[in-house]
Amino acid sequence: MATLSILDLVRITEQTTAREALDNARDVAGHAEALGYQRFWVAEHHNMRGIASAATAVVIAHIAAGTKTIRVGAGGIMLPNHSPLVIAEQFGTLATLFCDRIDLGLGRAPGTDQIASQALRRDPAASEYFPQDVLELQALLAAPQPGQRVVAVPGAGTEVPLWILGSSTFGARLAAELGLPYAFASHFAPDSLDDALRVYRANFKPSKQLAQPHAMVGVNIIAAETDEAARRLATTQQMSSTNMLRNQRGLSKPPIDDIETYWTPLEKVQVLRKLAVSIVGSPDTVNAGIESLVNRTMADELMIVSDIFDHTARLRSFELIAAAARPRAAQLR
Repeated sequence: MATLSILDLVRITEQTTAREALDNARDVAGHAEALGYQRFWVAEHHNMRGIASAATAVVIAHIAAGTKTIRVGAGGIMLPNHSPLVIAEQFGTLATLFCDRIDLGLGRAPGTDQIASQALRRDPAASEYFPQDVLELQALLAAPQPGQRVVAVPGAGTEVPLWILGSSTFGARLAAELGLPYAFASHFAPDSLDDALRVYRANFKPSKQLAQPHAMVGVNIIAAETDEAARRLATTQQMSSTNMLRNQRGLSKPPIDDIETYWTPLEKVQVLRKLAVSIVGSPDTVNAGIESLVNRTMADELMIVSDIFDHTARLRSFELIAAAARPRAAQLR
């Protein structure tokens, strides 16, 4: 049975403020902890009115302070936006505050648009140095070596677990070479999922952090009491994806009865392709969908996005997902 975890987008909706979005994320994490989810991640996004997790390390601290056992982390930090030393210090501080509960997923995309990339002082060529930056960060989180002149304080010796995130075979090869766990962003970029997992597993080299490959697969899961109710809830994410195609990144919208009135036929094709790794429906539908996805990918872990407008409905979705996954676990015992 694949482990279940959560990626929270910290959505600001048309009816909530940024503060409410941050508190809602913390509330979801507390419920996820009680439901047995393994980890709760947030991601670095900039210049997006509808996402409140730009200061990712600060958001992680807010969430970790409201939980006790669930792992909390970044899914991920866009490392080319930052100095490895600064990230080592931030996540070393988090690890010091919250013991062995912090994860650090690393991506090489900017997590924003071109204008915001410039505002971040991001070097256009920074992504080319991503592998070297990962190694530098890993060294800064390790125990200091004799004569080491730059030390992350806090950070050195914390050995915060690193993950490589990706949506292509590039990240898969890097994660395999470094012996790190790999998370594929199939919840929004599904095309290379199978190839990336194959490359990762075929080329994996054991490391101090990880003896065997560990593959996480991103998946959109929206659960409700009935298939029809879940499909209606899913229109919020479908509208957000449509708006991104239109370059209209705004606040999260309430669900609508008929999504066909919102998108054009071409937009529909593009959005459905982007959201191809999705499971939407009742507990029975979710159970079957999870089983099918795990059988296809042999994923060790599913990173679930449940992008729902109403906070109460989103909490219920995670409850139903956890319950739907249990029968399969029992069958495998």
